[in-house]
Amino acid sequence: MPASATKALRVAVLADSDTRWKWGALTATRVSPGAPENTDIHLDGYLLRGRATPTARQLREVGVTADSLREVTAVEFLRAMGDATGEESYDVLVLALVGGGVQAMLHGLGRVWQDRADRPVVVTGYVGVVYEKLADGLLLRHGADLVLANSRQDADRFRDVYEGVGADAAAVTEVALPFLGGAAYAGEPDGRERPYTVVFAAQPSVPDNRGDRTYLLERLIRHARRHPEREVLLKLRSKPGEHTTHIEELPYQKLVQRADPPPNFRLVYGHMGEVLDRTDLLVTISSTAALESLHRRIPTVVLSDLGVREALGNHHFVGSGCLASWDQLDEGHRPAPDPEWIARQGVAADGGYETAFDEARKRITELLGRPGGLPRLAPYYTPVTAPGYLPGILARHHLGPDGTPLPGAPAADKAPGPVRQVVRRAARGAYRHGVQRVAPVIRRMGEL
Repeated sequence: MPASATKALRVAVLADSDTRWKWGALTATRVSPGAPENTDIHLDGYLLRGRATPTARQLREVGVTADSLREVTAVEFLRAMGDATGEESYDVLVLALVGGGVQAMLHGLGRVWQDRADRPVVVTGYVGVVYEKLADGLLLRHGADLVLANSRQDADRFRDVYEGVGADAAAVTEVALPFLGGAAYAGEPDGRERPYTVVFAAQPSVPDNRGDRTYLLERLIRHARRHPEREVLLKLRSKPGEHTTHIEELPYQKLVQRADPPPNFRLVYGHMGEVLDRTDLLVTISSTAALESLHRRIPTVVLSDLGVREALGNHHFVGSGCLASWDQLDEGHRPAPDPEWIARQGVAADGGYETAFDEARKRITELLGRPGGLPRLAPYYTPVTAPGYLPGILARHHLGPDGTPLPGAPAADKAPGPVRQVVRRAARGAYRHGVQRVAPVIRRMGEL
């Protein structure tokens, strides 16, 4: 049912990492009917418990606030969605999860809402550039009311995949990345107010080996030595021991300890937008930060030093005009992005960014006002279409093939008591330690 004139629009976001929380919360505010003028939105955040559940510091760094925010298991979340009725019911639900998590929630929600026509509009999508597992990730997201594509190019690809397997492609909706913004680049500084600033946006999992990461760090430090008048920053996503969307087994913080960087080189954390405010040249392998930078017309380089490869994700930038090497940068090269490529990527560097979410708002408004309410969720994957794949995905979230909590599922029948909460926190800490610290060591020992 549509939100009434006297009731604030109620939106819920379920996320499983800091980056996806940022994407989900910002997406929720941009696609909600009446946005951006409508500020009467009640936003509840749910953080799915797992290895990448963000820390308090990471949440502060993201800079997105909510009316409430709590950590939940999949079963706890499904119970909360089932209990949210009447004035507490939600109008929109954003699933900001990996593909398997989205699929599990779609089946679990289908069971929870099987007798309800006044369920929320379910929205999902991708945090950034989609450069791998396109078909797998898309089909795992099928069944949501809206599957958001961050660019015209992605929207076309998404529809091709769905139509190619005979799935309904009507949910695909073109938008743009929700975290674009900030002032346009004003040009190089004159050196009096601030130095020329080069920023390398690091990624937790790309590249994935010590040799390549050491090479990139050495080239960044060499650039700082070659240009002592510049400020050279290594922008990091997380501190050692913290988790993000991807596991970082070889953090640059540790690699730097073996180097001898000059005074004009330093590590920085914080909100990417604030770092871009003082950036004159953004360098990365394939980070979404490149799209944020291009949106603001900041000179942006996607490195080709390690090759242009699918494994690195920089193949997505073929045709962008942004590919270059450190040797070229050291000699003063500045990229010139291709305008046609930019136009297809949802970067909206030439304006029109606020209208990029109009179609999504329109579709959500129509769904909220649909006579008789919304139909049942209908994912492409079912026990009939994927009997050898779907049960395993659901079981990882303690759900059976029909979306029902499995026996012994955490908090399947009642809220956790104080003792269970303490034990759960200790177990989660041990699990994270094993994933982040112990497992990488074992893997490296196995490679000896």
